Amino acid sequence: MLARRLGLTDAIVIGLGSMIGAGVFAAFTPAAQAAGNGLLVGLVVAAIVAVCNATASGQLAAQYPTSGGTYVYGRERLGPWWGFIAGWSFVIGKTASCAAMAITFAAYAAPAGWERPVAVAAVLALAAVNYVGVTRTAFLARIIVVVVLLVLTVVVAAGVSSGLPAAHLADASSLVGSGAYGILQSAGLLFFAFAGYARIATLGEEVRDPSRTIPRAIVIALVIVVLVYAAVAVVMLGTVGPAGVAGSSAPLRDTVEAAGWGWAAPVVRIGAAAASLGALLALIAGIGRTTLAMAREGDLPRWLAAVHPRFSVPYRAEIALAVIVCVLVATVDLRGAIGFSSFGVLLYYLVANVAAYRQGHEHRRYPRALQIFGAIGCLVLVATLPITAIAVGVGVVLFGVGYRLVTRRVRGNPMSA
Repeated sequence: MLARRLGLTDAIVIGLGSMIGAGVFAAFTPAAQAAGNGLLVGLVVAAIVAVCNATASGQLAAQYPTSGGTYVYGRERLGPWWGFIAGWSFVIGKTASCAAMAITFAAYAAPAGWERPVAVAAVLALAAVNYVGVTRTAFLARIIVVVVLLVLTVVVAAGVSSGLPAAHLADASSLVGSGAYGILQSAGLLFFAFAGYARIATLGEEVRDPSRTIPRAIVIALVIVVLVYAAVAVVMLGTVGPAGVAGSSAPLRDTVEAAGWGWAAPVVRIGAAAASLGALLALIAGIGRTTLAMAREGDLPRWLAAVHPRFSVPYRAEIALAVIVCVLVATVDLRGAIGFSSFGVLLYYLVANVAAYRQGHEHRRYPRALQIFGAIGCLVLVATLPITAIAVGVGVVLFGVGYRLVTRRVRGNPMSA
């Protein structure tokens, strides 16, 4: 058993560190394209679905305190196929997240016209760093969170100092002007910015009084993040307008420039670049290890399970990931990458909600209604994502299912295995 050393404040800080990162620099542009000012409503919807998903993960983590997340929960509660869908959805969704982080880094750090080459170079460089066994440490993660919060404070201060031109926010009807479909699509895209919130749910063995501490930490951390994101969103929309946010590859930088704080633009660039690279480094490591676990089970090609004899990393999985991400960076835009990422991650949490619903009374910490609402929320947000993201996502999921069917038949395993 792990030592129970973490209190409520510790758990909240871990949750904030998992959520506040590069996503805030990337998700607002596609959300504004979908809903304009209505992204503020979409932000609330995304947060509500995130709460339901996080409580489902927390309940499952308490019963299965092991690595693997919903890949393990789905296998244990629902069967191997459910676990595979969760694991495959996680891998493909987070692979798209890698592309989104690289594109975001380049949008803030690269000279005009050099965005894609710089993004590809960032992926290759960080893949090389991971190859020799260097991943993002907890200390570095805390530094990045502090830097991002300072940058967001500068952005909000700049927007407030400009007076937030009333023309952009005065019309309350603009919050729903894009209709339910646009608002829900923005919620699905903004869900990307909450990635990492379920980290709190995995602390069952490390916090004191987990049945009380974890639920409170989840709610408090999510409320804080929503308030931070809402402040940034209001400032951006009020300063450059929904069209300005929708048309920008670097909306936070444009906000401080439009507010007359041109000196702060380099600060925003540095913060966005640091957050994006930190997220990308952690994603490459996390996906490589999930791929390793699935390859060992035969759910992905077994040759991906190779571990480097010197550096002790799943080097084949990470090389394959780097190649795929470079292809994505060279061929997709930010909205496509975020949409596809949200598609995979929402399916992942759909399985988590269904698995949590099936838990017995002795392991239940939350009412089943939360899992029902969470599952419905995931399905609704998936269905309202951009059509291209849905089509590609469905195709990739079916490809994974087909691969598993073929390999199981070749090995003579039953369909249920």
